[in-house]
Amino acid sequence: MPHIMDYIMVPIQLIIIFFSIYYFVIALCGLWRKKEEKILTPQKSFAIVIAAHNEEQVIGELIENLYVLRYPRELFDIFVVADNCTDKTADICRSLKVNVYERFNLQERGKGYAMEWMFAKLFRMKRQYDGVVVFDADNLVHPDFLLEMNNRLCKGEKIIQGYLDAKNPHDTWIAGTFAISFWLVNRIWHLAKYNIGLSSALGGTGMCIAMDVLRQFGWGATCLTEDMEFTMKALELGIPTTWAHDAIVYDEKPLTFKQAWHQRKRWSQGHFDCASRYIPRLLLEGFRTRDIRILDGVIHLLQPHFLLMSTSFVFASYLYTIYPFYTNILLILPMQVWQIIALGQYIFPVMVLMFIRAKWKSWWYLLFYPLFVYSWIPITIVGFLHRNDREWSHTRHTRNMNYRDVVLDIEGSSEFKQNLLGKQAIK
Repeated sequence: MPHIMDYIMVPIQLIIIFFSIYYFVIALCGLWRKKEEKILTPQKSFAIVIAAHNEEQVIGELIENLYVLRYPRELFDIFVVADNCTDKTADICRSLKVNVYERFNLQERGKGYAMEWMFAKLFRMKRQYDGVVVFDADNLVHPDFLLEMNNRLCKGEKIIQGYLDAKNPHDTWIAGTFAISFWLVNRIWHLAKYNIGLSSALGGTGMCIAMDVLRQFGWGATCLTEDMEFTMKALELGIPTTWAHDAIVYDEKPLTFKQAWHQRKRWSQGHFDCASRYIPRLLLEGFRTRDIRILDGVIHLLQPHFLLMSTSFVFASYLYTIYPFYTNILLILPMQVWQIIALGQYIFPVMVLMFIRAKWKSWWYLLFYPLFVYSWIPITIVGFLHRNDREWSHTRHTRNMNYRDVVLDIEGSSEFKQNLLGKQAIK
């Protein structure tokens, strides 16, 4: 006779098997790149928007970087939202001759509100742009970034995420493992989904949105993970997020575990928040339209729930060895198979580091990667418990580098090895 717990544990195994196989197959689809004939003639105009809160230590390098993009200067303008700043962020930006808008609102705090405020101003301007590109103040940008986004917009893509690289992958083991995780996601998730026609997801920076989409549907994303909120809002409307693998932005990774904890906790909270609001709507729309991209978005929103479920199952399986509280814990898959699945998650990072020809320090940090992976468990638990808390917290950025420093640091490790130092911006 089946034990009553069988009716709980067996379905959990089936769900874990589904998620494991689903993401393993998707990951395999990121091991190649489709050939692409690019449109290299600059045609589209861009409004570059930077939401900055007390970023005086880093924003100057980003703006100077943007001035040397290999794209006609008359086809893009730079707008900085100095959001509730109490430092010299606005003054630095004015001295560098960019458009500065100061915003003060202590009730509606956070990047999502600042972007919505700035987009409303763009809608009313005499000059109208083809696309809006968003960067964080701590970023540095590949000189061909706008050229790559121009290529995507010319091909009819409406919401595009660029490649999120690290500008400081060798600073500490925290920054190093963070960088590895981003390189991994870029390849076996973003690129993989783009290869097979599924929707990617916005990453908060290095992203481009067609102005006609923003004007028609609005931004309206003001939660702790505004990027995911807008991704799911657009997906419900049938607009997928695509991927530009060669549109590279270098992001500052946290240096300490405390910084990484707070940042990932905020992501986890926002993920649960978006899941609670969008999963029912996306399920209905996905089944109504029979759009696999929308249903795949539901699976993405369920990821933290899956982590909690799989963690509970692992604990239960160990408890079973002490006290067999149900009959068929090994009915579907034996423990050896689960161990192989657990081992498999380390094969892909090794492959990705080989693809990008990583420096020896990244290989050293790979030894610490399991700590990064398993630290997501307590972070996700805390994020779930605080999923309804929407208090915004600022991540302080201090790593002041220019794009030449980044190229010199990572040259030989990137799959985009190009001569970035010797070329001039298109005039």
